[in-house]
Amino acid sequence: MQTKTTIEPSVGQPQNAGPTPKKNRGRKRARLQPIIHPHAAGIDIGARAICVAVPEDRAEDSVRTFRTFTADLLALADWLVACRITSVAMESTGNYWIPLFQILDARGLEVVLVNARHVRHVPGRKSDVLDSQWLQYLHSVGLLRASFRPAQEICAVRSLTRFRETLVAQAADQIRHLHNAFDQMNVQLHHVLSDLSGTTGLAIVRAILAGERDPKVLARHRDARVKASVQTIEESLRGDWRPEHLLVLKLAFASWAQVQAQLVELEAEITRAIRALAPKVDLAAQPLPADRKRRSIASARLELRAEFYRVLGTDLTAIPAVSALTAQAFVTEVGTDVDRFATAEHFASWLGLCPGTKISGGQVLCARSRPGKPRLALALRQSALSLLKQHSALGARYRRLRARLGAPKALTAMAHQLARIMYALVKERCPYDETRFARLEEAYTRHQRTSLEKAARRLGYQLVLDPNFTESPA
Repeated sequence: MQTKTTIEPSVGQPQNAGPTPKKNRGRKRARLQPIIHPHAAGIDIGARAICVAVPEDRAEDSVRTFRTFTADLLALADWLVACRITSVAMESTGNYWIPLFQILDARGLEVVLVNARHVRHVPGRKSDVLDSQWLQYLHSVGLLRASFRPAQEICAVRSLTRFRETLVAQAADQIRHLHNAFDQMNVQLHHVLSDLSGTTGLAIVRAILAGERDPKVLARHRDARVKASVQTIEESLRGDWRPEHLLVLKLAFASWAQVQAQLVELEAEITRAIRALAPKVDLAAQPLPADRKRRSIASARLELRAEFYRVLGTDLTAIPAVSALTAQAFVTEVGTDVDRFATAEHFASWLGLCPGTKISGGQVLCARSRPGKPRLALALRQSALSLLKQHSALGARYRRLRARLGAPKALTAMAHQLARIMYALVKERCPYDETRFARLEEAYTRHQRTSLEKAARRLGYQLVLDPNFTESPA
């Protein structure tokens, strides 16, 4: 292990120790810092320039600045290889780090992505050169921790699913434009139908854009499953058909249709990418367990359930409130294994679902969870929200926490528990066992009954069980 000598001022004398002797004034003392990574470099990422720092003994000019064109990134990689660099530390700034990360990773260099919060509070760094040198020093002495980034095939699927979220948001914006156009024409169709993008709504919108204005003719497109009557739909379709609003309606609907076509193409590519992942189980030898839930999502999503079981080795959708969409968020954000996380606590902390540890003087100053919006954490919170009316052990626990802590804290607590369950299932590749949580709920019920009996005896009462009482499911 190599060492590096740094110079720093000596520690000041106490106030009651008198003046510092003249011979010791201004004296520096040396401190030896262990070098953990002697072949480390530091990179400061920017939109137009990249500053790279290597150890001073590797090049005459140990700090160089490169442009962000592809040819310059390749020259940067060549220079690092020539300087015998094996590990590189750089901040994950925006999306600017991705091209350089891929190039360096292809060259066989270890790239350590650093959270900017871990190094930003150090004073005295006012330029990109000093930033890169500071990163190089911190990485060489082993003070930086790498951020989690899944394998490249998982990153490819993640890019597609994240872009899908953008397309879904764009489609929702176009539907709101349709609502706005109908409001200005006093057409109340979107207040009568629960979903304007449903079968009835799309058929009526297409007929309106084709030139039909008769409410009775338009109401014939009503689907039999719509709760509103034909007469109600006719009344909602009487409005002021102004040409400027009809043009907005036409353009918004065209944009919505285009986004839907892109979503279909994107869904096919996501399915193909997931099917290309390496399997963890053989479906012929270990078939997918029977689905015990009532599904209300598209059949295309249901087909992915078998794929998630194949690549994970367990069926995450067997967990109450966990759907195929939540399982997809797990695969695309984490990958097919959780080996990078030592324990379930580390995994939950990475998701930002654990209480913070801000303690001073033995007192907890703040226990709020870490700020941030990881996509998997959002998906787990949405799944936890559906536990409110579920007859399961997890549903009973969520309702109990909600009554005691309130909805926001209860959602975070249940999302935390769902994350720990998913971690355990993927880590051990075992099926979900509902009876384990049911036994915990039975123990809680017995404890609650014993507490009520003790309280009644203290007050001079005696509890008698109703013979006609039947305990409802959890």
